[in-house]
Amino acid sequence: MKCFKTVALAATAVALLASASYAQECAKESVKIGWLPKLDTDPYFQVAGAGAQDAAKEIGGEIIKLAPSQATAEAQVEIVNNLVSQGVKVIALSSNDANAIAPALKRAAKQGVRTVTFDSDAATDARTVFVNQAKGDSLAEMMLQSMHDLIGGEGEFAILSSTATAANQNAWIDFMKQKLSGDPKFSKMKLVQVAYGEESEQINQQQALALVQAYPNLKGIIVPAGIGLPAAARALDEAGLTGKVKLTGLAPASLMKKYVTNGSAQVIWWNVTDLGYLTYYAAQAAAQCKLTGKSGESLKAGRLGDYTVGDKGEIILGPAKIVTPDNLAEFKF
Repeated sequence: MKCFKTVALAATAVALLASASYAQECAKESVKIGWLPKLDTDPYFQVAGAGAQDAAKEIGGEIIKLAPSQATAEAQVEIVNNLVSQGVKVIALSSNDANAIAPALKRAAKQGVRTVTFDSDAATDARTVFVNQAKGDSLAEMMLQSMHDLIGGEGEFAILSSTATAANQNAWIDFMKQKLSGDPKFSKMKLVQVAYGEESEQINQQQALALVQAYPNLKGIIVPAGIGLPAAARALDEAGLTGKVKLTGLAPASLMKKYVTNGSAQVIWWNVTDLGYLTYYAAQAAAQCKLTGKSGESLKAGRLGDYTVGDKGEIILGPAKIVTPDNLAEFKF
């Protein structure tokens, strides 16, 4: 019996030591942050990264940016492991696949590395907070309303998303489908297909043209992806279809200026620099245990002011806008 107690006590001691080694300590000053966007070539994430650098100049710390050349969960998992090995204390991530990335983030947490997501969330139990560019339902409704206005409230339209696993875009698409089936305002609009551009300019161009060919009565395409919307606009322009098939979605206003000005497209947009800036402040607050993801917590974010954590650990940057010729000058990117 004594031998059994000794073994049990030893096992307990090992377990306690293990849990202590995995404990996430609270930093006392600004720390090293790993910055992991969806894709290294997307100008959207380059601008967001510049905003994070602005914040780092204000409150200190260091940013290690590593980005995949392909927008896949597998590529991001490898980078998460790399960042952990480089000694970062927090990873700021825009997820390519909310569930597929979660196990890697949980392993990182066991090694004392927190995760803050931005732009596209991961599974809620795998991160501390999610910095959302705008309330998700509002973005989805604005895209649908924009398409409604562009096509006169009736006719066929398609959606050209990025990837089938993009958590934020899937949520927007689901919301739009609910509005189409339940809101009389949209009863004369018909969603004919959801296609995917795979975060590639070339594939987005090909898919935009394929949709037009497949549906001769197509009036418009919603593209909820920053790379996809300008690519689709160029493809339609080169095919002589500008204005015949209307476009709306999410993209830098500056990249869509020509098409917004001529009335063939609208854009739903926000301040991307501020998104990166706010994410960096949130990451440093998480490292110092000032943010745990609990609803009601507050965050002071420099020039942006105060924010409050909402349900499921979400922090919302602010409302987006539908970009039209009348307000185009407001958007520098």
